[in-house]
Amino acid sequence: MLVALEEQRNIPFTIRRVYYLIDTKPHVRRGYHAHRQLKQIMIAVSGSVTVHLDDGFDTMEVTLDSPYRGLLLDSMVWREMSKFSSDCVLMVLADGLYDPSDYVRDYQEFCTLAKQERK
Repeated sequence: MLVALEEQRNIPFTIRRVYYLIDTKPHVRRGYHAHRQLKQIMIAVSGSVTVHLDDGFDTMEVTLDSPYRGLLLDSMVWREMSKFSSDCVLMVLADGLYDPSDYVRDYQEFCTLAKQERK
């Protein structure tokens, strides 16, 4: 099988950064942040992972377990990843380069910002 990822076709933005999470232990929870501007797509290239999403009002969990399906994360969505399978390779495509100032790492601050954006 061949899976092609092309910006502005099946990736709705210009890809500026790609990174992988590998060898994450099943009991480890990662993420704990949102991005002010950054948009991303997560794809479980191998194995599976559960992604907990929170927009400041509603929450949901999504299991990524197929390299044929990605999860589009808009800006200002709190994310936490857990339940990594032992063979999980989680690839993330981002529309921007790494910028520490784009991160919101405090959940209470995130909730305040999310409420302000909804007004």
